[in-house]
Amino acid sequence: MKFLKSFGQFWYDFLIGDDWKIAVAVVIALVALFAVMKADVLGDTALTLLGGAGIVVAFAISLAIDVRPKRR
Repeated sequence: MKFLKSFGQFWYDFLIGDDWKIAVAVVIALVALFAVMKADVLGDTALTLLGGAGIVVAFAISLAIDVRPKRR
C-alpha cells in the first residue's frame, strides 16, 4: 500500500508541481487544441502553431494571476 501512495504522490508532484493553475491552464489549452483538431478546420502547421501559442498564453495568464498585487 505504501508503494501505491508513493507512486501516486510522485505523479501528482510531477504533473501538478507547485502550482495547480499552470497544470489546469495547459490541460485546457490541449483540450481546445484537440477540439479544433477533431473539427478538421486547420492543417498540421496551423495546429502546431496554435497549440504552441495556446500553451504559452495559458502559462502567461497563470503567471499573471500569481504575480498580481494582493488587495488589502
